[in-house]
Amino acid sequence: MSEQKTVYLADYQPYSHVVDSVDLTFRLHPTATRVLARLSLRPNPERKDRNHLRLDGEGVKLVSCSLDGQPITPTVDAQSLTIAAHELPNAPFILETEVEIAPEANTALEGLYMSNGMYCTQCEAEGFRKITYYPDRPDVMSRFKVRIESDLPVLLSNGNPTGQGPGWAEWDDPWPKPAYLFALVAGDLRAHSAKFATASGRPVDLNIWVRPGDEDRCAYAMDSLIRSMKWDEQAYGREYDLDVFNIVAVDDFNMGAMENKGLNIFNSRYVLASPETATDDDYARIEAIVAHEYFHNWTGNRITCRDWFQLCLKEGLTVYRDHQFSGDMRSAAVRRIEDVAVLRSRQFREDNGPLAHPVRPESFIEINNFYTATVYEKGAEVIGMLKSLVGETGYKRALDLYFDRHDGDAATIEDWLKVFEDVTGRDLSQFKLWYSEAGTPRLKVTENWDNGVYTLTFTQTNPPTPGQPEKQPKVIPIKVGLLNPNGDEIVPTIMLEMTRPRQSFRFEGLATKPVPSILRGFSAPVILDRKAPATERAFLLAHDTDPFNKWEAGRALAKEVLADMVLKAAPVSTNWLDAVAAVTFDETLDPAFRALCLRLPGEDDMAQTIHAMGRIPDPAKIHAARREMGGALAIRLGDGLSRLYKDLDDNAPFSPSAAQAGRRALKIAALGLLSRRDGGKLAASAFARARSMTEEIGALAALLDVQQGQSELVTFAARWGRDANVMDKWYALQIGYADPAEAAAVTARLIETPGFDWKNPNRFRSAIGAFAANHAAFHHRSGAGYRLVADWLLKLDPLNPQTAARVSTAFETWPRYDAARRKLARGELGRMLDTPGLSGDLSEMVERMLAAG
Repeated sequence: MSEQKTVYLADYQPYSHVVDSVDLTFRLHPTATRVLARLSLRPNPERKDRNHLRLDGEGVKLVSCSLDGQPITPTVDAQSLTIAAHELPNAPFILETEVEIAPEANTALEGLYMSNGMYCTQCEAEGFRKITYYPDRPDVMSRFKVRIESDLPVLLSNGNPTGQGPGWAEWDDPWPKPAYLFALVAGDLRAHSAKFATASGRPVDLNIWVRPGDEDRCAYAMDSLIRSMKWDEQAYGREYDLDVFNIVAVDDFNMGAMENKGLNIFNSRYVLASPETATDDDYARIEAIVAHEYFHNWTGNRITCRDWFQLCLKEGLTVYRDHQFSGDMRSAAVRRIEDVAVLRSRQFREDNGPLAHPVRPESFIEINNFYTATVYEKGAEVIGMLKSLVGETGYKRALDLYFDRHDGDAATIEDWLKVFEDVTGRDLSQFKLWYSEAGTPRLKVTENWDNGVYTLTFTQTNPPTPGQPEKQPKVIPIKVGLLNPNGDEIVPTIMLEMTRPRQSFRFEGLATKPVPSILRGFSAPVILDRKAPATERAFLLAHDTDPFNKWEAGRALAKEVLADMVLKAAPVSTNWLDAVAAVTFDETLDPAFRALCLRLPGEDDMAQTIHAMGRIPDPAKIHAARREMGGALAIRLGDGLSRLYKDLDDNAPFSPSAAQAGRRALKIAALGLLSRRDGGKLAASAFARARSMTEEIGALAALLDVQQGQSELVTFAARWGRDANVMDKWYALQIGYADPAEAAAVTARLIETPGFDWKNPNRFRSAIGAFAANHAAFHHRSGAGYRLVADWLLKLDPLNPQTAARVSTAFETWPRYDAARRKLARGELGRMLDTPGLSGDLSEMVERMLAAG
């Protein structure tokens, strides 16, 4: 196991020197790239102590080093280059280094590496130190000039192009940036190009660079980029600030995408799309991720974070902005439901287990392990709550001040909250607890009706999490509406601001006892604890005017029914079946919303729900009950389901629009239920005549769900075997729908398929990630699931520690199961931790998970 060193927020100090400019020359070679760096430095006036100069560097071979033109011999170890204080002038100076690196051997995909003959970089969070010696920290911002020498036809870096010729190109980025935003790409690429004019008239060249043959699958990503640029001008007043904006699609990439200034590097699955190869979900993700990375130009690049503890400042705000954008581009109600579903499935799970941490952590060992749902999704929810508290006008004025005050800064959460305090006059010290305390607050609700006065009483509890046994009450914005028993809304949405452990709110002058709609729009990331009869849930599903709470009523009712089936062997509730049928056939509702209401609670979600009830979840029973529930729903919907499918099965030309995507989502949901009744006959026909990947994958999933589709799998592989992104779906579908007792064997067999490249992060996630997401399979009582995932994490870890650590979170829920499963899971975690040479990334995750039990 590698040496572990904890970094603490409280220990922050400004860097010893200011880096005024950086000149880099790259002489590219697969095994012996030379990187020449010329740094203009001076002592940092914020540091009064005379200090040595320490530059970060890992896996780089120093060839030469000079200070103001004179050769020197610095102290070099495995992680740094250091020049003693007495060797440094107390004035500006020039430091020049030349190093050698081997991109072809870089399997961790951090720093400069190669992907199928293409040179590319990934420097966030600490990858630049694998390129050359440099103060690799976000508060060191400097101007970069770059020269690239190579015989490859396309040579790209940050900023604006300043010159090029046979075998070379030069780039100049006029905006100071930290090293994590540096980017370089070199390869045989083709551009899908467009033009954009900013609101002030600045012309911008837009290019999406892809491998030859992929040019015709970039149109939607380009359209998403242009819409993002226009939206940011209109919604936030932010214009683009360079002459060119480049996106490059890369096959081997640990993340979704990276916002490098002027040169965004994307996982190819989030760029390439055509109706034949991409699903509606793919289109939606491309739109959201392109927007997210573009929005970082201001919230992340022009204003970056002072240190990595402030990661939520750039990521939470940018996620919130991309959610706003997607809501404006699509159905805001459906998008909100989908965002909350992701939050609950990923972040609530994280907040309730051994990996819980504050939105702004106080310490870390490997910063790569804090690119989490808490930082991103919960960070975005905190922004949303802040906006609710200060209002639209207050939010806009605060953001304008934030951009004016901190443009060019490396900022902190304190800086962020201060602009809101200055604009609104509010004291946000209590609100700041959302950034410093981990865990999901529980909000218990009781009600009282007395002679025309209706009172809601809320009690908040903040459960203990690792390292934080005691919590303080938080500010919680609770949006509420009241409905009459006839379904009319008598109190439209209002916001109640809770600041104490227990607080009551009165509604006077009411003629009848109302039905409350609480936490509308999911106004705070909390768990609402309110006992409500099934009839009330069904009433809200039918009548609530808030789309989120309308859906939430159906979801809560479904979870209660499913929990009773698992714990009490109860039958499927007719109340739930009737309520879902009413929504399914209500043509006044958005088809996408109806499709969401047909989606059953997930198995992992139910395990967490049952655990929260103080019971031990049984994955096999949850799986069986959920299948029974789906079968009962298919029967209840009857012939109306066939008519619905037929009405939706039109021949309209494909469009990725939200309206068409919603119709296809409802159609595929209906097909899945119909397959429960006809054994997949209609799905087989639908697969044969599918006109888009959405329809093809939807039909194949419906077949696999009823243990059919083997011939269709062969057809699919023959058709798409050369398209890696499409084949990732082929692997994931088979593993995700495999019988829990057989899934480990299915996964092992598929991994042996010719062409399966487990070193590629997308492919690894499509198999091992998909298996870990098959709840009953991963937690099978035999322990085969735990063993399979642990084996593959240990295999991947020496090559790509970052991806191995992220997939390891499959184990984070192990303490909630029975003693036999806990013993098996703990044994595999212990086996990983005891493995010699385990990376810091993976060992930190395993240690934190083991600490839970």
